[in-house]
Formats: sequence, C-alpha cells, structure tokens
Amino acid sequence: MKFTDANRPQVSARQLELFGPSPECLPGSDEGSTPWSGAAEEPGPSAAGHENRAATEHLMERIATRANLFRACRKVKANKGSAGVDRQTVQELSEWLEAGWHELRDELLDGRYEPSPVRGKRIPKPAGGIRQLGIPTVRDRLVQQAVVQVLEPLLDPGFSESSYGFRPGRSAHDALRAGSSYVEEGREIVVDLDLEKFFDRVNHDILMSRLARHVEDKRLLKLVRRFLQAGLMQDGICVRREEGTPQGGPLSPLLANLLLDDLDKELERRGHCFCRYADDCNIYVRSQKAGERVRASVTQFLEKKLKLKVNRPKSAVAPVEERKFLGYRLWPGGTLGIAPQSVARLKSKVRQITKRSRGRSLKQVVNELNSLIRGWVAYFRLARAKGMMGDLDAWMRRKLRCLKLKQCKRAIGIARFLMARGIERDKAWTLGGSGKGWWRLSLSPQSHRAMGKEWFNHIGLNGFADRYRQLESIA
Repeated sequence: MKFTDANRPQVSARQLELFGPSPECLPGSDEGSTPWSGAAEEPGPSAAGHENRAATEHLMERIATRANLFRACRKVKANKGSAGVDRQTVQELSEWLEAGWHELRDELLDGRYEPSPVRGKRIPKPAGGIRQLGIPTVRDRLVQQAVVQVLEPLLDPGFSESSYGFRPGRSAHDALRAGSSYVEEGREIVVDLDLEKFFDRVNHDILMSRLARHVEDKRLLKLVRRFLQAGLMQDGICVRREEGTPQGGPLSPLLANLLLDDLDKELERRGHCFCRYADDCNIYVRSQKAGERVRASVTQFLEKKLKLKVNRPKSAVAPVEERKFLGYRLWPGGTLGIAPQSVARLKSKVRQITKRSRGRSLKQVVNELNSLIRGWVAYFRLARAKGMMGDLDAWMRRKLRCLKLKQCKRAIGIARFLMARGIERDKAWTLGGSGKGWWRLSLSPQSHRAMGKEWFNHIGLNGFADRYRQLESIA
C-alpha cells in the first residue's frame, strides 16, 4: 500500500525514538511482524470530550450522598475483612455512620477528608514469595467503596472487551472461554506475561493522569491521590508510599484496570487476540517466532510507557499446554484442563484440614471438606476432568480413613470400630494390633470394607466426582 498525506499513519518523534518505525505491521495483524510501534498519540480535546469532562465536575456531590454512603457501608460489611490501624471493626461501621455521616459528607465535599495509614500484612504466595497486602481502616474502605460506586459506571464501559478482572458482569470463566476460543482457532502459542509486584509498582503520576482524562472534579482527584499516598504501617513503622496501590482496598482493582487499559487498547489496535484478568495477561499467537516478537515489544511498551516491570523469568512464550492461566491449563484444540499447580494446592489444603493435631471431630472435618469441594469444583467446572475428580475422591477417602483410624487411638478402639462396621473379629484385631503406619493401614482391605462409599455417604461427604456431575447436569 502506498501512503499518501491523507492516510499516512501519524507517528511522533518520541515514538520513533523509543520503538522504531513499523510500516509493515498494520492494524489487523494478530501476531505482529516488527518491533512495537508504541501507543497511538493521545487524542486532542474535542467538543464531546469537553462535555463528558464537564459532566464529571461535581462527582463528589454524588459520592457524598446519604444513599451512596449507606450502600457502600452495606457492601463493606458484606465483604467482612479485618480491622485497620484504628482497630474499628465492620460490625461497628453502621452505628458510626448513622451518627456521623453528615460530618463525613462535609469532609468529602470540602476536600478535608484525610485517609489513615493502611495496615500492612504479608502473606505467602502459592508459588512462593510474599504478597504485600494493605488493609485500610473500615472508614477508608467505606469511602473507597462510595467512590467506586460512582466511578465504575463512568469508567467501565470504556474498558476493553478482553479485560475480565474485577469488572461487573465478568468473571474468570469468561476469560477462560475466550482463551479457549482463540486456541480452538489455531493460536496454540501463548505469550504469558507476568508483571513483577504490579500493585506495589504502580506509578502514581501516570495513574492520576489517566484518571484525569475522565474526571474533572479536583476534589475527587485529590482524594484518590491521598489514598494512593497514605502511609503503610508495618511492624510498628509507618512508611510513606511514593508508588503502588496495595491490594486490600475496594479502589485498587478499578485503578489497576484503568492503568492497564492503555495496554489493552494498544493490543487491540495491533489486532492481537488476548485475555487479561487484572495483571495476568495472555496473548495468543500462531507461532513461536511471532510470540517472541510480541513478548519483546509488549515488554518494551509496559516498561517505557507505563513504568511497570515485567518479570522475565516468570514470563514465557510457550505452547498453551505448558502454561497455566487462572488455575487452568489449555490444551491444543481449546479444551480446558486443571493445572497441576492447582491440584497440588488443593491437596495441601486437604492435608491441612485432615490433620489429627487440629482437634476437630470427624463431622467437623467433613463439613470443612464439603465447603472446600463445593468452591473448588464450582470454579473448575469448565475443565474436562471427570477422571481426575474420581482420583481426588479416592485419595481424599484414604486420608479420611487414616484420620478415623488415628482417632480410634489404640488397638482396642480400632478393633471395636471395625467390628461395629461388620469386620470379622480376628481380622479387626489383626489390623488393630498391626505395627504398620496409619497411611498403610488406611489401604488395608479391612479399612476399605469398613469405610466404603456407603459409609462416606452416611457421614455426609459429598465428593469431587459427585459435585462435578451435579454441576454438569445443571449446565
């Protein structure tokens, strides 16, 4: 195609400096054949843009209404959560708001509201490492939720269709279905990008500039900036934050989507097929070579444009079956399976629940397992995993047999339990007097006969396979 002045792409000198020219790689190519060309120039002001911004000049009045604040209060209470640095609990929030909502409203409208420091908490990541959480006070969570309730309807409609995390009416299952459809079309190589400590590295100035594109109300912009810069109280020391938006508050997910929307828009402009769920982004291409080019260019975009850091050791370009996405594994052809890491984490939780040292009765253990099974199978119901569910049931039943034998304690207790379950006296005493370990005893014929599937049904266990079949029939 020969470019004329009328149709020539507009590329700034700064874009050429950072990314180089890419005349061959036009929108519509799903894999990209040249280095990243950089984001499109930000559009200039238009009449429609001025009108939209003018409509957001008095957002704080909407945020500070009684109806919005009390709706936010109900949401915060429903989410429960721990107390912040002031130790006020969610149970105390309603009474506090009833007594002082007028004062809170005035502080918001006058721009006087000052967030408290967030309480830092470190939790281990499933794959290793530490995740830094920041737990705001319940009052700050209320205000953040009130802000979200007004901002989200304004921002969310403009977000990408390929963004699925923390958005109303969207879920991880929607992202997985989209990824499955891309693989089914033949895009069996995935560019799996991992952002290193994303929520800890968000650049405040870049984020606020993105928010200012949509919001005219200076009081709201000032309030959001204060939330971003609120101190982090960790081990008795309060540290001022110059970057990041710690996980734990209602506002962080919306701000993360706002920042990463630039990435979404650039990927769409380039014609890529991708799915993003919060900071997890998978781009689907047809060849390893194309994937390597895409990874290099996207990494450059994220680090130059958004000042984020890509974790290179954890990012990869690989066949889809070698990577996991949202706990699932994609197979060639688009079939969904369960990632081995997800199964390993499940087994770790089952081991924790079935520990004898926890001092729980068998009934309590079964109730905890049923709760875990319901949630786990509901999430992984999209996977083709009927055989795996049966294997998990067999393993879990053995864990419970082991626990029951342990709870019988001595040989006489084991023998009496087995005889009550119909096991012959000599065989019951043989098992009870055995010197073998509990795990080996749980595999014995006596244990299987005494604690068969009928017994597990009797004690109320609803296994993985049964729950999986129930959800299949509903679907």
